[in-house]
Amino acid sequence: MNPTPLTVIDLQPETNLVAQYKNIPLALVNDHTVRLSVMTEPFYWHHHPNSDETFLVLEGTLCIDLEGRTVELTPGQLFTIPATVPHRTRPKEGRSVNLTFERADIQTSKST
Repeated sequence: MNPTPLTVIDLQPETNLVAQYKNIPLALVNDHTVRLSVMTEPFYWHHHPNSDETFLVLEGTLCIDLEGRTVELTPGQLFTIPATVPHRTRPKEGRSVNLTFERADIQTSKST
């Protein structure tokens, strides 16, 4: 999907069509992208050297593994990870759906 201003985006049909991991850019806001993420498997450990990353859960439970702890987010909960902090995201059971807010030019680096 190509983000288009002044367009209504209905999230429900977008998520219903997705059966496996997918990250869909929905909108551009100033220098940030809003993405719809359907997670069906863990994402690898990584960090973003140039951007904070905010997650808002819409469906399921999203686990965010950080060094030393795991944060579990359920629908309606929001959590921000500052730039440079290593993390891994994964659905708790089966699948999670969330909105992600991050810089449009976000860089992702694998963490070890």
